[in-house]
Amino acid sequence: MDYSKSGGSKPSKNAPRFDPTRGTPKGKDAQGGKASKAELLARMKAASEARKTEPGTDG
Repeated sequence: MDYSKSGGSKPSKNAPRFDPTRGTPKGKDAQGGKASKAELLARMKAASEARKTEPGTDG
């Protein structure tokens, strides 16, 4: 007996995870709450300047 033929059909293995019927989110939610590259660079520069001006550090 061929047991592979019993039961329901299996889903396609090459199906994309993206579902175009759901639509795409807009704004900050589209990035999953991530900051933009410009925002990240600004934060990194501010942190670098804060480390430079902080007295008593050996770094």
